Amino acid sequence: MKLVAVVIMLVLATAGCRTAASPSPRRDGSPVPVTPPTATAPATRGGATDAPPTGGMPAATVTPAATGTAPTPASSETPSFPIPSSVDRDFADSDEMRGQRDQLVDSYVAPRVTDARVIAAMRAVPRHSFVPTQWLGAAYSDHPLPIGHGQTISQPSLVAMMTELLQLEEGDRVLEIGTGSGYQAAILGELTPEVYSVEIIPELAGIARVVLDRLGYGDVRIDRRDGYFGWEEHAPYDAIIVTAAPDHLPPPLVAQLDPDGGRMVIPIGPVGDVQVLWLVTRQGDEVAMERVLDVRFVPLTREEG
Repeated sequence: MKLVAVVIMLVLATAGCRTAASPSPRRDGSPVPVTPPTATAPATRGGATDAPPTGGMPAATVTPAATGTAPTPASSETPSFPIPSSVDRDFADSDEMRGQRDQLVDSYVAPRVTDARVIAAMRAVPRHSFVPTQWLGAAYSDHPLPIGHGQTISQPSLVAMMTELLQLEEGDRVLEIGTGSGYQAAILGELTPEVYSVEIIPELAGIARVVLDRLGYGDVRIDRRDGYFGWEEHAPYDAIIVTAAPDHLPPPLVAQLDPDGGRMVIPIGPVGDVQVLWLVTRQGDEVAMERVLDVRFVPLTREEG
């Protein structure tokens, strides 16, 4: 797919910004391979589509289990959401489940991404533990699945592709907008210890907290808040990944990107229609946008009022 670059001038008043370096497609200077996943069905938290795009880039003004019992949250912070006493998840990782996971990776992930660390992360994280038990039989299909509250767990091949686009290195600080099931956060946690994730639906945040703690991802930090505004307290971020679609590029997220090559992967477009996945790179006061592929995501939920 042809990539389209857009440059937006950025006016920011941020403290502690590092001096911008000259931009490069990849941190090591090599190009980023982009192989679109196959088309999937409609309107999910994350699914690719081959449908034609509608319209152009939205305008943006950029300025400054068997039921598991819940353990005590690993984070020392008081959670901003309720922690359920039990969750409808299966935490047993049997040989059968591992075999299905390897088959998924071999068939749908490895042919589409080249980063060995991302492929290893996809093999390591038990996707079946992030879905309600009624969906266990479909956990290792390359499809989104319902997780309640009108939300879904994303298509695995798209999770892998979006993660690879971030080009995460050990020690990078990454922000996820839309914790959802917690699956994407776990994948990120396999790549770097500094993972921050925000979720606006408190029930989903609570379940994700329980699952991540149970699986050993207690270092992932979750907060309940409006993802449009990011998580400014921990900015700047080397990478931001957005798992729900706003109708324009949120200026607060751009402002929280590291000005020295920070990268964001974000779907943008209208509700209920085809959206576009963009790779956003910030260098100093410039933001470059590269069109990746057409997708369908659930809309970015906002605080009412």
